Amino acid sequence: MGLDIPGATGSRPDAVPLDESGAEDLLRGICFKTGPPRTVGVELEWLIHDRERPDLPVGRERLDSAVEAVRALPLSAALTFEPGGQLELSSQPAGSLMECVDTTAADLAAVRASLGAAGLAPVGLGVDPWQPPYRRLRERRYEAMEAALDRAGPAGRAMMCTSASVQVCLDAGEEEPGPLGYGRRWQLAHLLGAVLVAAFANSPFQQGRRTGWRSTRQSLWADLDPGRTLAPGSGRAPREAWAAHVLDTTVLCIRCEEGPWDVPEGLTFREWIRTGSPRPPVRADLDYHLTTLFPPIRPRGHLELRMIDAQSGPDGWLVPLAVATALFDDPEAAETVYRAVKPLAETAGSPAAPRNPLWTTAAREGLADPELRAAATVCFGAALPALERMGASGAVRATVAAFTDRYVARGRCPADDLTEPGDLTGRSLLADRSLLTGPSKPTGPVPPAGPDVPTGPVDGPALGPERLVAGPPTIPPSPPRPGKAASA
Repeated sequence: MGLDIPGATGSRPDAVPLDESGAEDLLRGICFKTGPPRTVGVELEWLIHDRERPDLPVGRERLDSAVEAVRALPLSAALTFEPGGQLELSSQPAGSLMECVDTTAADLAAVRASLGAAGLAPVGLGVDPWQPPYRRLRERRYEAMEAALDRAGPAGRAMMCTSASVQVCLDAGEEEPGPLGYGRRWQLAHLLGAVLVAAFANSPFQQGRRTGWRSTRQSLWADLDPGRTLAPGSGRAPREAWAAHVLDTTVLCIRCEEGPWDVPEGLTFREWIRTGSPRPPVRADLDYHLTTLFPPIRPRGHLELRMIDAQSGPDGWLVPLAVATALFDDPEAAETVYRAVKPLAETAGSPAAPRNPLWTTAAREGLADPELRAAATVCFGAALPALERMGASGAVRATVAAFTDRYVARGRCPADDLTEPGDLTGRSLLADRSLLTGPSKPTGPVPPAGPDVPTGPVDGPALGPERLVAGPPTIPPSPPRPGKAASA
């Protein structure tokens, strides 16, 4: 029987200790798989709440039962649960945008129906506006992750247990230069990413209070272990920059077969290779290390766009999926958008994303910032004809157009629709039933937005520790699958 934790003993090929040059070669070979962009995928994270009182925690036994029912569904997507009980659907790579939309919509309809039978619903917000962090999963990787991230402050626990996102996965691009070249797409992602943060910001509250950020989720990511969440520094070719960044980032944990995993402090993967202590790292350790790095754009052969807040309503998730796919994969749109966002590099300055002025402004101000609003107007304007050229359905294009009219054209984002924190109760929030319920297929235009909601700090009732669900963990571990071991 093979060892679950490689590197201790054994003669398997992946148990051979890595050397520094071998690790660099591996990283350069796997980070950008080039070729004409053909496939697209999406990962949807959802908070799980009671349909009638989403401000109250879901009880232990009730959530256990709902989880088991969802796991029994014949889904196309891979299903996992995050440390705080968030549900994640990770689609299979699809050959077109519409294939991805249709299969994901069908899976989500099944999940909504199953949760609905238990009186629960998936909620699309970037950060839970009511509950403090409470980790339900007690797997060793999450024990280690919590211990490591706690060193930088409370943002790690909040990210693990109370955040949710829409992650879009696109091919890295062609080897050759040009609008679809991987080098151009890599550069575009780090500028357009800030526009996507601003346009889809949807998390202005945390534990019953307004935080001062349109995207509190993005502010949490920026506050995590800074090396682990930063993009690679500029000035080097993408493959070389990423390989160096991976090796020079600290190791989150060193796995072992028994007992808690070691959580070293300040040990980079490069130093681990050089010292060989407490045991020499092997290929599987490098693969695992890659899943513990959380930059806003993560190259995993393809590009994983990680900066978008979870979106409210039955169709909200498909807007960032459709827009990002159109802007990256349609050559005409990609060229237009590259020219529009290139000047944003001056605002970003030399610090790496997401800890630079451009990304900070995007998370705090959303599209209220004039520069980001202007860029978003060009980007969403280019997305609509690109979607038609890509064969997107009329319903998908209508949903994107409605979002554009409701938010981008007005310099607003979904966070601006949310109520004041003092009114964050299930009854008031359910005035917009689409936040929690509704069909998962695209439904077309949404009603016009109401008046702008004030966005300055407002005092409101904090939800105290009495709202925590006491007792042992509630969600049984998910079976492991490649690439998701500790992706948070």
